[in-house]
Amino acid sequence: MTNIGMNARDTWAQGRARLLAQPLIWLAIGSVTSLFAVGGRWDIPLAAWVAPVFLLRFVRRSRFWVAMLIIWLVSIGNALFWAFELSNGLTAPDYAIAIAFGAVFALPYAADRLLTPRLGMIGKLMVFPAAWACTEYLMGSLSPLGVMYGLRANTQTEYLSLLQLTALLGPYSIGFLISWFATTANWVWDNPDASDHRRVAIGYGAILVLVIIGGSLRLAFTPPPKTYVRMATVTPSMIVQTAAYEMIKGRNSVPKGYVADPQNGMHANTLFFATKNEIGRVSPIVTRAAYSLVIDNLLRSTREAARSGAKIVVWSETAAPLLSNADIPAFLAKVGDIARTKKIYIDAAIGEPFARNATFLVGPGGKEIWSYDKRHPVPLLEPVPPGHLPAPVAQTPFGRLTNVICFDADFPAQARVNADIMMVPGFDWPEIGRSHTLKWVRLRAIENGYSLIRAAYDSQAAAFDPLGHVLATQDTTGPGSHIMYADVPTKGRRTIYNRTGDVFIWLCLAGLGVATITAFRSRRKGW
Repeated sequence: MTNIGMNARDTWAQGRARLLAQPLIWLAIGSVTSLFAVGGRWDIPLAAWVAPVFLLRFVRRSRFWVAMLIIWLVSIGNALFWAFELSNGLTAPDYAIAIAFGAVFALPYAADRLLTPRLGMIGKLMVFPAAWACTEYLMGSLSPLGVMYGLRANTQTEYLSLLQLTALLGPYSIGFLISWFATTANWVWDNPDASDHRRVAIGYGAILVLVIIGGSLRLAFTPPPKTYVRMATVTPSMIVQTAAYEMIKGRNSVPKGYVADPQNGMHANTLFFATKNEIGRVSPIVTRAAYSLVIDNLLRSTREAARSGAKIVVWSETAAPLLSNADIPAFLAKVGDIARTKKIYIDAAIGEPFARNATFLVGPGGKEIWSYDKRHPVPLLEPVPPGHLPAPVAQTPFGRLTNVICFDADFPAQARVNADIMMVPGFDWPEIGRSHTLKWVRLRAIENGYSLIRAAYDSQAAAFDPLGHVLATQDTTGPGSHIMYADVPTKGRRTIYNRTGDVFIWLCLAGLGVATITAFRSRRKGW
């Protein structure tokens, strides 16, 4: 019986080994797990570590052009799955973007496949991580979606200890670390009996442990803030929004079922979705009257926040609708009156349909401190001219305040500001809101060492301290007005990344250059 049991175990072990040696099995495991590592609603953090191990192994053991075609298709599938997660549907532009993004994220695999066969151990370990980090940087700098898609750090927001690395090396360092795990696992897999496989595994393990311990120590021993300021986020009432929209449509009542069915397209019947033709058919007097309903609602909520102790109030993106620039002075006068009376700062966000998306910081003196226009309007969804100025900074009794608008915060270079508190007016939809606030934008606070507060309409509002801890959060997808309060540290902790920028990426690029030259010379010698 003992021999039979041993033979059965040996047979099972041999069968498992043969199964794991099949390229299609590697591809299947890598493809499925990669769907849950795209930075969306359904992410599983561990999947981001598992997927590249098997996809890289498949690419290395397959014919180059076959592997590249398949990895491109897998990357397209990832992008489409991400788009579906965030909208529950796919459009023609989604497919076009996915095809382009798929080609970009196939590049690290192509670099590894072409270069590493002619490189030694260091090259086999480092080419793929360096190429992946550079690809993320390329997307964050040049892609119309910034780092909304493709940034591995977006999948790891449950692990604050790990994410503290971004304060040192930037957001792309997490993708490097995860990709390095993939090459290490493949090296050990390929060289189980080699004398150096333990050294490779222990070396990577030591680095990973050092990163996690270092992050844990930063979280544990960073001195607590000494001063705080009460801040509030304000979003316009969806009920008032719809009433104003009905005025523009020529009706006088809120549609039946608006409150009773809040998750069935309620957010679509708002001023933000009024078309140019709808606005053009209405008298400016009627339009301004409709807009006044919303503005008055915002001003009431701002007064309420001030009465509750808020010293800084942040409105959600395009909260106050204005017909033209000519309406701005009268609007700012109303905001300034509250700021002066209540002795508060108001980050007032305005939207001129099809013309402008901007914020105005108004101080306790009632005067405008800055105006800022959104630099990255959302492609295809936001037909307004982009702004061109950097994020403004104002010195106040509550620290250095700064501001970007919604999508701007998905471009790490633009959000790299020397400030104490970053304010981010936002406007999303329910399927994207929680991920946008609690995953993607949260990283900017850790990277730069400032507190961050995001006021988001039809989304998730939240405030974070400079280490990424959640100070307050609020779901804003319900039908009424929403005010979120948070006690926010007034002193940031400027990080090394904030001071030095993307030095790590330039080192990765230099390493790729050396690897390319070395592989080319090795090939020439082979001739």
